[in-house]
Amino acid sequence: MDLKQKVVLNSRVFVQEVDDEIVLLDSLSENYFGLDEVGASFWRAMQKEDSLESVLDVLLNEYDVSREILLKDLEIFLHKLQENNLIDLEI
Repeated sequence: MDLKQKVVLNSRVFVQEVDDEIVLLDSLSENYFGLDEVGASFWRAMQKEDSLESVLDVLLNEYDVSREILLKDLEIFLHKLQENNLIDLEI
């Protein structure tokens, strides 16, 4: 994972925030994906920041966890989103 990359939402995906959770709908497959409070926090940071490095910095200020653990969690989260064709990563 290149921390200079930015997360870009796939154009066929719709996002809705419900309370503290976020729901993603892939309009092509008609599959829904729910993000819990932590996933929603990751998502919000990814939508506001211009690089994964900035996302990581924001999340490090939000959570009491080491950079290494948070980086691994972010990698897993991004991989799942990419695996389901919900996002792309761009430089």
